Amino acid sequence: MTDTLQSSGDKIAQNHVRDLGLKRRYAKEKRFRLAGIVAISMGILFLFLLFWSIVSKGYTAFEQTKIKLDLYLQEQVLDPSGTRSRDELQKAIRYNKIIEPALYKALGIDLTDKKQKSDRRLAKKLLSRGSAIELRDMVLANPDLIGKKQTIWVLAAGDVDSFVKGQVPRDTPEKRRKIKNKQIVWIDDLIERGVMEKKFNTGLFTFGASSRAETAGIGVAAIGSIFMMAIVLLLALPIGVAASIYLEEFAPKNRWTDLIEVNINNLAAVPSIVFGLLGLAVFINFAGLPRSASIVGGLVLTLMTLPTIIIATRSALKAVPPSIREAALGIGASKTQAIFHHVLPLATPGILTGTIIGLAQALGETAPLLMIGMVAFVKDFPLSPFDPATALPVQIYMWAGAAERAFVERTSAAIMILLAFLAVMNISAVLLRRRFERRW
Repeated sequence: MTDTLQSSGDKIAQNHVRDLGLKRRYAKEKRFRLAGIVAISMGILFLFLLFWSIVSKGYTAFEQTKIKLDLYLQEQVLDPSGTRSRDELQKAIRYNKIIEPALYKALGIDLTDKKQKSDRRLAKKLLSRGSAIELRDMVLANPDLIGKKQTIWVLAAGDVDSFVKGQVPRDTPEKRRKIKNKQIVWIDDLIERGVMEKKFNTGLFTFGASSRAETAGIGVAAIGSIFMMAIVLLLALPIGVAASIYLEEFAPKNRWTDLIEVNINNLAAVPSIVFGLLGLAVFINFAGLPRSASIVGGLVLTLMTLPTIIIATRSALKAVPPSIREAALGIGASKTQAIFHHVLPLATPGILTGTIIGLAQALGETAPLLMIGMVAFVKDFPLSPFDPATALPVQIYMWAGAAERAFVERTSAAIMILLAFLAVMNISAVLLRRRFERRW
């Protein structure tokens, strides 16, 4: 009887200990899940704050304040000789003599009254210096406009644009802002009459580098980035795929191939600025290629992207079942035919995914491009990869260091555009993998 009671007590104690152990394990699991949820929530929160910070500062850059003026393109001012010579029409200072009187008329300022000289000086500051250049380019594109009347929206100054967008508070003392009280009265009057409005800022996408925010855009940087991405794609993809096929399918397994594999993996983790130093030493100092050119940037980014493409391609080749190779060889195909006719097509989705991810990484690189001089001030559009150019990340870097308030919104807008490109490329990689990937 006593033994029976003792054994029953032991079983109860064992069950109690087991229940306590289960409760502890369940409690640990709940805490781990809670920690995971908190970590994910914090990551999403910080990501949201990052995007909110960028979008809240950058969305206003997609609009630009402009002034509608009725212009009379007088021939005696723009082309006194009447020859329509391009050299004659390129003198931008003449176009100010067309725009400024039209602005004075819109503001009710007498051009001949000496007492209003200070008003004319203040009124001129409402206009961007780039407005005369825009009008000049319009006339150069169509000289038949000379001698005719045109209603044209011209750019307002950057300070005016910032004020209209509410970036400069009205209650700021006059001494602490560049917009004077009289200019504010004119701005309010022009807005009320519909003569001053915010228009879609096409210049953000078509202008090049400029010291004035209202005439600064990403056009030159975008062309430079396109040239570089084309060079990376044309060089890195065939070289990377060829190297991967050789290392994975044909190279003997020995110390040399092991050393090559280790170095490829190490190169994928090398800081990008090291590739910039390599490009500076080899492509510019040794090979003599032009500094600040897309060709050098493309070659540097090719070296940086190659390890990523090689690693991704080798993984894709390994993922193809050995039975595919064995079946091809079994029906009489050579090893080369088995690789190129059967294995490589099946590995294509993984190769494309790795290539797109490598290109997206290269598109966002800044440090190696700074080392090869692509931080230069480039206003004219490059016509070939050998012309001076810059890149979108470098343009963002330069705008971020500018002192003017209006460059803040352009910096954020350029980041939004760059992020959009990167998102499209990464989404494309995912869709391509899902579309063509085969499950074994």
